[in-house]
Amino acid sequence: MDEEYDVIVLGTGLKECILSGLLSVDGLKVLHMDKNEYYGGESCSLHLNQLWKRFRGSDDAPDNLGSSRDYNVDMIPKFMMANGALVRVLIHTDVTKYLHFKAVDGSYVYNKGKIYKVPATDVEALKSPLMGILEKRRARKFFLFVQDFNESDPKTHAGMDLGTVTARELIGKYGLEADTIDFIGHALALHSSDSYLDQPAMEFIRRIKLYVESLARFQAGSPYIYPLYGLGELPQAFARLSAVYGGTYMLNKPECKVEYDGDGKAVGVTSEGETAKCKKVVCDPSYLSEKVKMVGKVARAICIMSHPIPDTDDSHSAQVILPQKQLGRNSDMYLFCCSYSHNVAPNGKYIAFVSAEAETDNPETELKPGVDLLGPVDEVFYETYDRYVPNSNGEDDNCFISMSYDATTHFESTVMDVLDMYTRITGKVLDLSVDLNAASADGAE
Repeated sequence: MDEEYDVIVLGTGLKECILSGLLSVDGLKVLHMDKNEYYGGESCSLHLNQLWKRFRGSDDAPDNLGSSRDYNVDMIPKFMMANGALVRVLIHTDVTKYLHFKAVDGSYVYNKGKIYKVPATDVEALKSPLMGILEKRRARKFFLFVQDFNESDPKTHAGMDLGTVTARELIGKYGLEADTIDFIGHALALHSSDSYLDQPAMEFIRRIKLYVESLARFQAGSPYIYPLYGLGELPQAFARLSAVYGGTYMLNKPECKVEYDGDGKAVGVTSEGETAKCKKVVCDPSYLSEKVKMVGKVARAICIMSHPIPDTDDSHSAQVILPQKQLGRNSDMYLFCCSYSHNVAPNGKYIAFVSAEAETDNPETELKPGVDLLGPVDEVFYETYDRYVPNSNGEDDNCFISMSYDATTHFESTVMDVLDMYTRITGKVLDLSVDLNAASADGAE
């Protein structure tokens, strides 16, 4: 391999594939390698027999669950906000032409032992059984403030500087009850803990607006969309994009070893006795374990069911957020369900996931509050994986390492990591100010 590449990307997880696509579109010469023989890395989707082999040690799944090929079970289950950063990246790169999406049926929140639809507008607030009559009026006033809020028009800021006023102070002006604050902060603004309350309120408002705008985009029961055939389609779509722009892909490359010069900067990658030269290396934490630190664990249950999640209006696809306070935890728990309607399971079958930042060493006990909400399950698999972050930003050694995927069941934090890496690698901020209404998210139903 005599030629020199601008960037060598190691691993075909979603983050690495998005970066590979973006850098190729920018005209950089990209070589993409993976030790595995399949795309997706940690964020792949598995057929039933592959799932059985991974968790049960054999690939003989029982016949009563249907054909193995009809399953596409995500290992990192997440929905996409219809107006969110990932959709903007898809449209910016035109990757939408390789994918088909369908709206997710429902968005719910757990409160005092029950599941409720998440109210996201002043009209829904007035109808929601989550709140009493007086609280509905207070919540309506808050939603109207958010609805009319325009970051560039101070007249809509109600005399407050949301760059300094905290979310707690802003909410305090509306006298909202603790349970209302719970669902707004966790199920609308999608904060995973209560730390946001003591931070400037601007980000809190931006997140709620993103939720409401995403909800309005396809007039669906939730703000989320999800690709047909599962998330394993996404890395492959970005890999195709990279190839169109001259990116080179090599799967099944064992023992990819990063090479350094005398100053400790990455200058190439060696595999099977051959070294490819490069200026920068991008990878997931598994390729440079000596340059990352563990910051936590994610616990997850994967369940195969023959029915939708109870109390979700028979939704074929849904997210339920269990705010931390409701369970006496330090962070939220998430339920995620999809089914044959998104072509990830045979007819009549549903795949549900329960995930959380692990706070104990016993995933079965820890995830029980979420699993119990699913009703009877045909099969359940438990796993825990470590979460890593890089020790440095990559400028010292030209190694740009992605963070491990978190427990959230939406892509916002994932894409923020990708965009941050893109800026560190290129020195540019990716302009994602596309007009989503004019742009076509092809195949979104």
